[in-house]
Amino acid sequence: MTTKEVMQQLAALGSPTIKNIYLKHGAQEPFFGVKIGDLKPIQKKIKKNYSLAKELYQTRNSDAMYLAGLIADEKAMTKADLQQWVENTVWYMHSEYTVAWVAAESAHGLELAKEWVKSDNEMIAIAGWSTLASLVAVKADHDLELEYLSQQLDHVAEVIHVSPNRVRYSMNGFVIATGTYVPALSGKAKEVAKRIGKVSVYMGDTACKTPEALLYIEKAEKMGRLGKKKKSARC
Repeated sequence: MTTKEVMQQLAALGSPTIKNIYLKHGAQEPFFGVKIGDLKPIQKKIKKNYSLAKELYQTRNSDAMYLAGLIADEKAMTKADLQQWVENTVWYMHSEYTVAWVAAESAHGLELAKEWVKSDNEMIAIAGWSTLASLVAVKADHDLELEYLSQQLDHVAEVIHVSPNRVRYSMNGFVIATGTYVPALSGKAKEVAKRIGKVSVYMGDTACKTPEALLYIEKAEKMGRLGKKKKSARC
């Protein structure tokens, strides 16, 4: 499929209702308002396509950018590609999901996450913390830098409540992911979760709520899911 053909399909799948929901979450024009579920058949047809993914992301159409993340070939994505993507995010859906997922599955995830979490740019910092959350979910523990992750848990405990709005959400997600997917750090993650308590995040004109980290980790523990990794960061 060509970029033009994909864009025509996305336009046909757009929904005013979905578009309005995305606008309430902070989406920026241009976009059609395509359900994530409606992107899946297109993803299945294309599978992975490095060039097409880059072209779709460059359209700056939110629906196309999300689809780009689903079809991106993580093995082909360079550090420069991912840096360009994170610098051109339109709203948190791309930073928190699209960029973070592809980065985590690539060979550059940890290196970039370490840089991004230190950024003063909210969208880039979001991508950094979300990349770390995805990394712990998909990478074997022996491929992770546990000491670094432990230090980042301490950092979150110190700064989460004074960090930018959506960064607080992704930091909280990092605590949940680390406590759930890295048994060696689960105890510490729970301690940090207790320390930070409820995290306040403005979600726009929506009913969405910030998950309580301790409750999520304890739920995973009770279900015997601690340390059970995901096959893919993307969904």
